Order: sequence, then structure tokens, then C-alpha cells
Amino acid sequence: MKSVYKKILALLLVCALPTLSIAESTTKPAEQPALAITAPAVTPQIAPQALPQAAILIGYVDLIRVSTESETGKAGQAKLTAKKDKLQNQIESKRKQLDKQRAAIEAKLPTLNQKQRESKAKEFQKKVAEYQKYVQKADNELQELQQELSRTLFEKIEQAAAEYAKNNGLTLVTVKRDLVYLAGNVIPQDVTEGVVKLINEKGRQKK
Repeated sequence: MKSVYKKILALLLVCALPTLSIAESTTKPAEQPALAITAPAVTPQIAPQALPQAAILIGYVDLIRVSTESETGKAGQAKLTAKKDKLQNQIESKRKQLDKQRAAIEAKLPTLNQKQRESKAKEFQKKVAEYQKYVQKADNELQELQQELSRTLFEKIEQAAAEYAKNNGLTLVTVKRDLVYLAGNVIPQDVTEGVVKLINEKGRQKK
């Protein structure tokens, strides 16, 4: 269960650039125009390091913090825990019934002939198969709820990150763990708190 949640929460959050859409950013860049060849005496070359570099502001979000601190994340966790507890109680109840049936069959075995024993064994195997099928169904049901809650939270994170980026002049917002290397002109900012605040505000407005 945790691995599914972490995979969903590990998805990249990228905000639209102010002047470039996400769709455009995934296409191949246009070919650069050929450089004009001029006489060195007329147009001296400028060393690349002499060119000024504009600062690039980017934000990063701690998805675990958002899931544990935002009201949407807390509500989702509570709903998931309640569902898990309910399913576990139902599974435990069926398991106890299965144990009782097995004990009853074992107690009768000495009084049964070979044919009767085979019949009881098949009957019990069928009960075991039904139990296993029920457990698998419950597990699938829980995973589906996890995915639904994760998608809902992720959509809110994406919307809040985009709004925060536009309001604060950020070029993009990404996931915290993806910040492996940054150039000298890139200024990172932890925007988790701002994103959580926006998610909470939007949630309260809908109530």
C-alpha cells in the first residue's frame, strides 16, 4: 500500500512557464540560425563568462509534507485508514469462521471413510478459495481508494503550485527530491508552506 502511495506522490509537479506552454516545452527546439562570420577586427568575440546571467527562480514542494499537513491530505488519510480498518475486520471475521470450519472437519475425520474425507477436503478447499478471493477483492478496493485520493490531492497540489508560481514570479515548481543539481544563476525556494496554505484556502471556500 505504501509503495503505491509513494509512487503516486513521487510524480513531478511542473508549472506552466509564463510565456511557454507545457505542450511547447515537450517539442523539439527550433533550429538555431547560422552564426554570421565577420572579421575579428570589426566584431570582437566576447567571452561567455562575461555575459550577464539573469536569475531564475524555481520552487520545490515536499509532497510528504503536503499530504500530512494539508486539510485535504489529512482527510484522505483518515478516510483511507477507516476503510482499511473496516476491510481488515471483515477479513479477520471470515478467517475465524474458516478456522472453526477446519477444526470441525478435523474433529470428524476419524469417523469418516475415505470418500467422505475427500468430499470434506474439497468442500474446505472451496471455502479457502472463496476467502482468498475476498481478500484480493478487499486489497484491490483499498488500492483503488488510494489512487482516487492521491489523484485528488495531486490535482490540488498542481493547481496550488501553479497559482503560487504565477503570484511569486517562479519559472517552475518541481518535487523536492528532484533537485540534484542547480546552476549558479538558479535560486531555489521551498514553496511547500505556501502550497499547503492555498490548498486549505481553496478547500474552505468550497464548503
